[in-house]
Amino acid sequence: MSLPLPVTAEYDAVVYDLDGTLVSLAVDWPAVHRDVVTRLREAGISVDDESLWALLERAHQEGFAPVVERVIAAHEREGAQAAELLPTAGELPRTVPVGVCSLNAEEPCRLALARHGLDEHVNTVVGRDTVETYKPEPEPLLAAVEELSAAPDRALFIGDSERDARTAERAGVAFEYVESRS
Repeated sequence: MSLPLPVTAEYDAVVYDLDGTLVSLAVDWPAVHRDVVTRLREAGISVDDESLWALLERAHQEGFAPVVERVIAAHEREGAQAAELLPTAGELPRTVPVGVCSLNAEEPCRLALARHGLDEHVNTVVGRDTVETYKPEPEPLLAAVEELSAAPDRALFIGDSERDARTAERAGVAFEYVESRS
């Protein structure tokens, strides 16, 4: 099946989300959440009924992010080794520079890209741990766009979530849902 491609003359760079867009990481997110909660409780940190991403936010605010990041990244690395290729990956290579901006840590992103030979078509990868903030803050997407030598208003971000759409809006970057491309 051939995917519709945007008119790349409109854009100087294209940035993709990773998980759910180019690949599907084989990560058992409920297990990640359980492991994070267990590790935090072992460290004496009180945990209520918070989502994984709420725990990560809290961890960054309260200074225990390294504990949470290690657990999440370990699961992501394992999931990257078994990542499945998604149809949007068929858009690569492109005639303009390509980046990845993901809520996943950078190393697992690179592992998943390499698993499918996509790394040779991706010029930059910005993960959750690459810059000081993560999606939906605009900094990671802006860092990817800058690394691709493009201006935000001349770049396209393709993702699969409301978080991706908010990130693009905050960064001043055009956005397309991956579902709209099939």
